Amino acid sequence: QVQLVESGGGLVQAGGSLRLSCAASGRTFSNYAMAWFRQAPGKEREFAALISRYGRSTDYADSVKGRFTISRDNAKNTVYLQMNSLKPEDTAVYYCAAGRASSSSYEYDYWGQGTQVTVSS
Repeated sequence: QVQLVESGGGLVQAGGSLRLSCAASGRTFSNYAMAWFRQAPGKEREFAALISRYGRSTDYADSVKGRFTISRDNAKNTVYLQMNSLKPEDTAVYYCAAGRASSSSYEYDYWGQGTQVTVSS
């Protein structure tokens, strides 16, 4: 089992920045690719970013490419999502997930409880 706990969400004005963190405990963190997904009210959960087990490769949804950066620190069992130039349409609950590197949520076995990000216009 892997337990994931997100933090760092909040309310920010459009154009601002936030940094989300996801702390993992349980099984060996580097065994898993990590990803961030998000779910806006009334919408399905969607992929935002992923990072491979040792951070050598990353991938982003087109909607966040160039604005969001995913990173991980395997020594601290933590994955991060730096979000810059935030837009109101980035408002969502953000979830971190551990599993196999994919943009599909079905490839992730473990999920955090989510952290709310609200971007005001």
